[in-house]
Amino acid sequence: MTGGVDPKISRRLCTKPQQDLQSKRRSASGVPGYKPTEWERKFLLWAGHYKKPEDIPETVSLDTVNAAKTTLRVKFSYVMMALTILGCIIMVVRGKEAVKRHESLTSINLEKKAQWKAEGASAKP
Repeated sequence: MTGGVDPKISRRLCTKPQQDLQSKRRSASGVPGYKPTEWERKFLLWAGHYKKPEDIPETVSLDTVNAAKTTLRVKFSYVMMALTILGCIIMVVRGKEAVKRHESLTSINLEKKAQWKAEGASAKP
């Protein structure tokens, strides 16, 4: 810092006043809280914040809704990971079964090309 600058002025420019943060959390009517939509009400139920739809109040905090959405994102990612692993295991099992039947992509492609060549030769007069 330079010698002639007041530290309060420079600090004031870098931080937000508490009034601005509190006014953003209030709804347009001035009542603190947030009125959740129907989907957000379902999110609150699925995330386990409330047991029944009747338990959800008319207004909830925006932090509660965001926490429910985050919880559902994490749960959804866990489900997607499990499905990906399950899909990989199924593909490995099917591949091993194909090896036992002596099937491979190369043999299938060669059979197709031979069939196409035979069809092309028979189609020519």
